[in-house]
Amino acid sequence: MKKLLFLLGAVSSLMQVAAQDSPVRWSSEVNRLEADRYQVVFTAKIEHPWHLYDMGPYEGGPNATTFTFEPAEGLAPDGGVEMLSQPTRVYDEMFGMTIGYFEGTARFAQTLTLSGSGARLRGSVEYMVCNDQNCLPPTEWDFSVEIGTPPAAAPQAPQQIVLPDAPTKGGSIWSAVIEAILWGFAALLTPCVFPMVPMTVSFFMKGEGGAAAGRMKALLYGLFIILLYTLPIAVIILVTNLVGGDAVTADIFNWLATHWVPNVIFFLVFMVFAASFFGAFEITMPSWLVNSSDRKADRGGLAGLFFMALTLVLVSFSCTGPIVGSVLIKSTSGEVWEPVVTMLAFSAAFALPFTLFALFPSLLKNLPKSGGWLNSVKVVLGFIEVALGLKFLSVADQTYHWGLLDREIYLAIWIAVFTLLGFYLLGKLKFAHDSELKHISVTRLLLSIVTFAFVVYLLPGMWGAPLKGLSGYLPPLHTQDFVMGSGQAAAPAPAPNRDAAETKVKYADFLHLPFGLEGFFDFQQGLEQARKVGKPLFVDFTGHGCVNCREMEARVWSDERVQSILRNDYVIVALYSDDKKVLPESDWVTTESGKVLKSLGKINSHFANTRFGINAQPYYLLLDTRGQLLVPPRGYDLDVEEYIDFLRSGVEKFKAEQR
Repeated sequence: MKKLLFLLGAVSSLMQVAAQDSPVRWSSEVNRLEADRYQVVFTAKIEHPWHLYDMGPYEGGPNATTFTFEPAEGLAPDGGVEMLSQPTRVYDEMFGMTIGYFEGTARFAQTLTLSGSGARLRGSVEYMVCNDQNCLPPTEWDFSVEIGTPPAAAPQAPQQIVLPDAPTKGGSIWSAVIEAILWGFAALLTPCVFPMVPMTVSFFMKGEGGAAAGRMKALLYGLFIILLYTLPIAVIILVTNLVGGDAVTADIFNWLATHWVPNVIFFLVFMVFAASFFGAFEITMPSWLVNSSDRKADRGGLAGLFFMALTLVLVSFSCTGPIVGSVLIKSTSGEVWEPVVTMLAFSAAFALPFTLFALFPSLLKNLPKSGGWLNSVKVVLGFIEVALGLKFLSVADQTYHWGLLDREIYLAIWIAVFTLLGFYLLGKLKFAHDSELKHISVTRLLLSIVTFAFVVYLLPGMWGAPLKGLSGYLPPLHTQDFVMGSGQAAAPAPAPNRDAAETKVKYADFLHLPFGLEGFFDFQQGLEQARKVGKPLFVDFTGHGCVNCREMEARVWSDERVQSILRNDYVIVALYSDDKKVLPESDWVTTESGKVLKSLGKINSHFANTRFGINAQPYYLLLDTRGQLLVPPRGYDLDVEEYIDFLRSGVEKFKAEQR
């Protein structure tokens, strides 16, 4: 009867299996113990709340984890499979026996003796997972592992490689956090936020409950502001992770950052807000919503503090909305939790001045009164909105290959925008709500100098100057029609020593490498070329909308030493995870859950996640001709010397393996 109940539970879960991937991800690695002895380690990553049964055996019980190896010439096992991880053992009342299981991670090892130069170990592992409610039917994972030095033409079967964390100096997340903090402080000066300062002071001037209670209320007020900005995005990430895991959350943010729909919408929103800041019309939240929140703020207590903070967030929306959107979009190219961190940084910086005014209401008397200067700030923000809004249209243009915003067109618009901004600061342009300007202040003069200096910096870009300081915001150099000194081509002529010269490179009709580098855009094609020419493989996980990828190329790849190593010592593969090009049906990929991936970006993203466990950009791997990692990978880091050492270490390790 127990077995029947267990069988019914397993059968009832078949519907779940059809709708989801296996909650276990397997990977393998080979460790050389002695001259002819090797150890193959199998690692299972188990999603919460599932658990994986150990090797048993359990007669009349659940299916134990079982390894099966195919006979291989030149390979002899030394004993059986060992459990490197210690299982949790409990008494199972349903089966009437003690059962062992793993949660989180399980590691197994098989030791082998190799009698030849190399061989391939093939086999499968059958396993079963359960949670507190049901079990999934037994599942098999096939593996193919190369031991020693295999024949050069031996095919590499797909398998997940668990990578160590890429060394980075935190440039990606910290630059996003710093930028979010600066935007948070800058938001205080916007016309719809600054007038909220007197309202905050008048609310806390009442001083009910004494000094200690006042300080507590002020701190809670700041906390509520932070939560109102941060909590919604955190909830979205939490829900999507619970429903589908990190991959689903990453897919959502990847869609938000690269799909044409949100990017065109954000572009239009920025243009509408810019028109509003120029005085064409006013954008405000519905009065009923603001008034309702304001009335509830008069109640006092925690509810009053919360609705006071909500009123501030709602009233300031017309100025902070585009800023918040820009901060969120910029942070979606990294880990899935980065939007929460950047929004926390923005909201903390935004809330800090209001918290200080709530703590010390007397500070208000030292602030300038609102007036014409706030409208000038509003107009300046309008020019900046036009410039920043182009980035969203540019991302959609690159990922879908529309050809609307080539680099010189993008630069021409920026030059025009910031030239007009400079004239406005000098008082040569006036808008509907500007006050009369009899003379310009020293501040406006200095800002106009900075603005015109920025325009002068942009001008050489029209003839192909790299403009490294803006590399993350501009379209790639290869989209420019003319670069001085190189004829009509945007990139310099490639070196004559090209590994891909005799190969028709897939997707080269719409994808390009910077600086005239030759390479591939399909992993398997690049790996085959690496085997053919006997060079290691340089894999660049990148994206059209990846700001940090463009910055790495402009600041690190632009070094001639880096280009020389990449051109002469590696076969390059660039895998774009956000490209929307729909491929021929022969290149489509069907996932384990049965979903058909048709676009190049989704296929590359799936490959990066399932083969290497990667969902971040940029990410650089150095692989041998078997597709195995040579040295630890590398992420975003602008240190050129360390990057050169990284490339050279991969070449040295590859040569050592060939001896």
